[in-house]
Amino acid sequence: MLLTDIPVIIARELTVKPHQVTATMNLLDDGNTVPFIARYRKEATGELNEEHIRTIEERTQYLRNLIKRQEEILSSIEAQEKLTPELAQAIQAATKLQELEDLYLPYRPKKRTRAQIAREKGLEPLAEIILAQKLTTGDPLVIATEYINEEHEITTAELALSGAQDIIAETVNEQADIRALLRKELWQKAEIATQLGIAETEAKEFLTYKDYHEPVNRMPSHRILAVNRGEAKDVLKVELSTDQNANIKLIANKVITGSSIFTQVITDAIADGYKRLLFPALEREIRALLTENAEKQAIRVFGLNLRPLLLQAPLAGHTVMGLDPGYRTGCKLAVISPTGAVLDIDTLYLTMSDRQRQESAARALALIKKHGVTLISIGNGTASYETEEFAASLINDHNLNIHYIITNEAGASVYSASKLAKEELPDLDVSIRGAVSIARRVQDPLAELVKIDPKSIGVGQYQHDVNQKELGQTLANVVESCVNHVGVELNTASPALLTYVAGVNAAVAKNIVSYRTENGQFKSRKELLKVARLGKAAFTQCAGFLRIAQAANPLDNTPVHPESYELAEAILVKLGFTLKNLLDKDKLAALQQTAPAANASSLAAELNAGEPTVRDILAALAKPGRDPREDVPPPQTRKNIVKLSDIMPGTLVKGTVHNVTDFGVFVDIGIKINGLIHRSELSHKPFRHPTEVVAVGDIIDVVVISVDEERKRIGLSLKQVPKA
Repeated sequence: MLLTDIPVIIARELTVKPHQVTATMNLLDDGNTVPFIARYRKEATGELNEEHIRTIEERTQYLRNLIKRQEEILSSIEAQEKLTPELAQAIQAATKLQELEDLYLPYRPKKRTRAQIAREKGLEPLAEIILAQKLTTGDPLVIATEYINEEHEITTAELALSGAQDIIAETVNEQADIRALLRKELWQKAEIATQLGIAETEAKEFLTYKDYHEPVNRMPSHRILAVNRGEAKDVLKVELSTDQNANIKLIANKVITGSSIFTQVITDAIADGYKRLLFPALEREIRALLTENAEKQAIRVFGLNLRPLLLQAPLAGHTVMGLDPGYRTGCKLAVISPTGAVLDIDTLYLTMSDRQRQESAARALALIKKHGVTLISIGNGTASYETEEFAASLINDHNLNIHYIITNEAGASVYSASKLAKEELPDLDVSIRGAVSIARRVQDPLAELVKIDPKSIGVGQYQHDVNQKELGQTLANVVESCVNHVGVELNTASPALLTYVAGVNAAVAKNIVSYRTENGQFKSRKELLKVARLGKAAFTQCAGFLRIAQAANPLDNTPVHPESYELAEAILVKLGFTLKNLLDKDKLAALQQTAPAANASSLAAELNAGEPTVRDILAALAKPGRDPREDVPPPQTRKNIVKLSDIMPGTLVKGTVHNVTDFGVFVDIGIKINGLIHRSELSHKPFRHPTEVVAVGDIIDVVVISVDEERKRIGLSLKQVPKA
């Protein structure tokens, strides 16, 4: 493979044109970020989306590493003077690292093996005679007698034959075609088999895997990770189960070419090599690949869940009372203004005596009236149910015109103790900071959740069992994508939010906030160039994603990039408007009618511009300052509490999707525990993964199909919901 082959290979994989891949590779090599390329370089890439661009980035790195490894292997084998034209061609034709390493295995420097020791004793010629299989008469031991060498401790013909068999075992084991054959056979027919390694009474969560077996090619990722976890805890014994004799016969049929006096000798060597070398290596490889694929799937699901969670519609304009539930230490309370400022704090004791509960109700009511609270946000952790009962009673007893919402508090404690929280809320106790976070999460989920390590947000499956570096990178990509999709208000954004803007790192984010503190609000995007360490290259990457609501130039509050301002003004002129019209309500209303109907293709031709850019500018002019999250339904709020005892099979209830996994969907239906829609109850139509049916944050109607109060489990169905 050559470097010039890479665009062709990737283009074929993605079903796009090679020139699109080449353009994307060049843009990435020049230091451009994925969000910037996807948004502002559509003409160059042929409008490839972020997913395509990230795939090109990953595959380019993989294939470049493959070519580098090819060169290293060719050089190593050539230095050993063992490189043949056929071998060189096979190495250069390999498209996977696994194929490459299989070809290199016989030539890879290794520790002294039994085969190497036998070679040192001069037994390779005997092994070659045996493998040639040309002798049809005679006794193998008689032939082996010629290789007796007392100096090398080969005192009998049996020892000579045994040493030759060691060489044959390793030779067969290292043949790329044999390994490929066995690998395919195991993938098609082998099973993962598990047994309990401890007493049943101690293996509660793993009892499913007592005497369990499942084909490797059908085992879903969540079960692979569960089995791995059980093995790591020494609860399960795990092995790759297969028909060993059939596999040995398969290899023998490939190696043994006819009827010779060495047939049994070779068969015994193959069996030894298979059991001692080949099968253990392939078992490790298959288990590793199963784990790798399962981790990738778990990470993918985490990313798919994280995106809609981050892009939930903000409940802006509310004065929010955040309640962080607790038993012994009390329920922490924080009242937050519509701009996120802390107005008041308190601690309520809701689960102790009636007197304390009444006092807490009086204090909470006073704070609601004092600050004009319009929404209560309750964390879903310990004592959430009791806190929800308290809030519902408070609303009903005093006929308050407010609602409450149950908020996923995952990661709130992590944020509360973080350095960032100390900097943002230096005067507040750690426990109160959690209540502040719970309140702010409903006002702007994205701005608040970016302050938390994505792994702690609590959506997905087995996030602690997967490759943490890969998980972290994938989730960082999702957050970066969401932040740049929405855009960031430059004059209010926190350093945590700014860090995810394309082209802005942590140091530059702090410098932006420092500049804002020292010089007041940014008045234009161009002013960013005055920020320390934010040069022209970084400005190009980040400017289009940063908004300034009160800027003199209204384009600074749109996704239009500064490099396209002249084009945007020219488009306005063609439509019969000016830049100032964007600040005039009546003129803006007229523009919002005109822009969507404009012909992007004609304008692009007239102005000698790219059609995708013209299309994006028209969309931005039609809705300057628009938040794309406006299209998302707002989260569900409530006034009354529902009890588990109120839920009966057959009941139709409304709920919010809390988490989506491989095996089903968890839904918050307004009680203490989430219900589960098993994947079999999701849809009548075929689908590959539950994320194709619903997403985190979706508000859906579901039918209760089972209630198990003792185990606190509720079964739900989406496909049994009556059609309207």
